[in-house]
Amino acid sequence: MRPTSASTLVVVALAAAATAWLLISMSDLFYRISPLPWTGAGVLAVLAIAEAYLAQNTSARIARKPGSLPVHALSIARFAALAKASSLVGALSAGFSAGLLLWLALEPTDEAASSVPVAATTLVAAVALIAAALWLERSCRVPDRPDDESPETGRR
Repeated sequence: MRPTSASTLVVVALAAAATAWLLISMSDLFYRISPLPWTGAGVLAVLAIAEAYLAQNTSARIARKPGSLPVHALSIARFAALAKASSLVGALSAGFSAGLLLWLALEPTDEAASSVPVAATTLVAAVALIAAALWLERSCRVPDRPDDESPETGRR
């Protein structure tokens, strides 16, 4: 499995932002779902906190720090898959929230202005999820050990 690339996340976020802008500006979708719910931001924030905890815990367990339990290899694979999926979900959410936030900032109604804090909080929570997911993915890497080198060839 390859690490998540920043370019993939940027492309996903830009596509989601463009989709949000088009969906909202070409229809009255915003006014049908208004006011925006806070649940999206809450769920993204809880996921970000959980993944940040997993990342910290996993890196300590892989590094075999004193007081940490050993970790099963299958758990690491599951955490890495969770991290890859979460970073994509975070990029989708961040892009959609950014597109919505931009549209709300340009919309002159009071209803749009009252939804700006929800969209901004959702954007911040989505960026936090991306950061936590990338940290968890990085934490799942096995560190290189210099003592694994062969003395004759210098290769691992």
